[in-house]
Amino acid sequence: MIGPKKLLELVKSQNLVEGLASRELENPEGAGFDLRLGEIYEISGRAFLGLQERETPKVTLLAKYKPGKRQSFVFLPGKFYLVCTIEKINLPLNIAVTFIPRTTTYRSGLFLRTGLAQPGYQGKLTFALKNEGPVPVEIELGARFVLAVFHWVEGATHYRGQWQGGRVTTFERETQV
Repeated sequence: MIGPKKLLELVKSQNLVEGLASRELENPEGAGFDLRLGEIYEISGRAFLGLQERETPKVTLLAKYKPGKRQSFVFLPGKFYLVCTIEKINLPLNIAVTFIPRTTTYRSGLFLRTGLAQPGYQGKLTFALKNEGPVPVEIELGARFVLAVFHWVEGATHYRGQWQGGRVTTFERETQV
């Protein structure tokens, strides 16, 4: 696991994370960086996950962070959303990132589905978020909601890049690389 002091060096020398909040740049805590809510989408239509091809559902943008403007979004009980971070990452081939919801995220009834950002990935991050609690949850866009934990990767690796750049969905059925 890479600590905040080394992470800040990598932010400055290799642009490891773009768009970090001043709180993270000036006084990070713990073992990574908190990332902020930037975009919220709903999905519709259908999806296909085949052996060679994939097509993800259509998405509709519901809310987007605008610097300097206070706005919030209400996550309704039982509803499923895709959410993106404000920050973008630029991983070298020897660093991967895992994501953990902040405790206030799940204490509010929100379950965040995350994954691993592979070495070499560049772009914004998209996660699934579902309100599995009994009450609506209002979150200001720009609020911290997930912790990014960075890890060194030993040995050769690469990222094929099909989702490079942080797109949220496929635009039609596509062949997997």
